[in-house]
Amino acid sequence: MHTITISATGETFKLPDRAYLSDAAELQLTGLVFGCRAGACGICAIEVTEGVANLSERDEMEAIFLSSLGYEQVAHRLACQCRLYGDITIKQM
Repeated sequence: MHTITISATGETFKLPDRAYLSDAAELQLTGLVFGCRAGACGICAIEVTEGVANLSERDEMEAIFLSSLGYEQVAHRLACQCRLYGDITIKQM
């Protein structure tokens, strides 16, 4: 199990290895919001402030969509598109 910390609220939760961050949608965390869960709405855009290497890599479609939203750094991700490989700290954009 890996620990995800939401920097704005201090909330933490755990997910198993290779889980999608969107698996936490049912936890109703105040610091993490999801919309479509398909990578099309941008509501779940996050910045990974610690542990960016502990997530799956952005694919081209995610990178293009994030760029259209003005989020071009590697640390900017769509939470619904990330697979977890270790502990991370995030903040909702």
